[in-house]
Amino acid sequence: MHPRARIHADPAPEFDQFDCLPDPVVLLILNKLEDVRSLGRCAAVSKRFSGLVPLVSDVYVKIDRVVATDGDADDALNLSSAKPKNIFSHFFKLMLFTIVKPFHSMRNLNGTGRPLFPLAQHSPVHVLRNFSDVWNLRVELPSGDVGTEEGVLLKWRAEYGSTLRNCVILGGTLVDRKPIGAEHESSVEDNGSMPESFYTNGGLKLRVVWTISSLIAASTRHYLLRSIIKDHPTLRSLVLADADGQGTLYMGMEQLREFRENKLSASACSNRTQVPACNMKLKYAPYLELPGGMTLQGATLVVIKPSNDGGIGGHSSRKETEAFVSSAFDEPFRFAVKALMKRRTYLLEMNGF
Repeated sequence: MHPRARIHADPAPEFDQFDCLPDPVVLLILNKLEDVRSLGRCAAVSKRFSGLVPLVSDVYVKIDRVVATDGDADDALNLSSAKPKNIFSHFFKLMLFTIVKPFHSMRNLNGTGRPLFPLAQHSPVHVLRNFSDVWNLRVELPSGDVGTEEGVLLKWRAEYGSTLRNCVILGGTLVDRKPIGAEHESSVEDNGSMPESFYTNGGLKLRVVWTISSLIAASTRHYLLRSIIKDHPTLRSLVLADADGQGTLYMGMEQLREFRENKLSASACSNRTQVPACNMKLKYAPYLELPGGMTLQGATLVVIKPSNDGGIGGHSSRKETEAFVSSAFDEPFRFAVKALMKRRTYLLEMNGF
């Protein structure tokens, strides 16, 4: 007796609810993702995703390690032959494996099996060229550019167009946590004025070093962004920060338009934008208590504007500068800025370099 043949119906294919989402909704999700490495992996999922990822408008690039490479990275960034002696000369190397690897693993879905983004295009400029409609770009370097001793606070934020517009620097010789129940005895020198010892013990010289180093770091970052800005006319905001939270360079829509319309003034001695002659306002407090039980010794605030700024004396310009300074940093350092803004102002001038 022959066994009866059993007929099995094929299981119904699983229905992917994600396929029902219209492209604008998928793009909204991808924009929330932002991270360029994650976007590269998403682009490898399907033909639909590979077509949508280049349309993402919000892109975040995190650089977390330095990788030595063969050849000259300057060509990838369109730099001249001289290399800056700091982290920016490795800008291409930093992004080599941390950004490009997921993009290189993507394959064409037309059967050729070739990478969507060839291995030869390893530079950050080439990687970002695969995004055609970037509005907001954030780049994070692995560390700050200005070396400081342990416990020293140094933070800066600069606003650039074709040249420096505003810069604010917050520094302190020691940031620490206040012991519970401890009371600070006010210094006899803290009468609202700069103590005489500030001029004799190297305090003023240290602040000048902080200022020049921060301006060099900002102008170098600005110079190295020129190819990215040129390749992305849709950019509305550009932020270049670092994981240490030391420095942030910001360019908004107006600043980006100015950058494109005016010739960049490069420094003759290195790969950075020339720093114009500036007027500086310095404010100082020997000791500040910050929210969260923190303390800041030798607290210093430096506000910098180009001396040839035609509107520097105007009321609107002053209000804009004050708004820029007061919102430059997050808490608890925003509290320190507001406290220092109430202190006596000392005016300094600096030649361009």
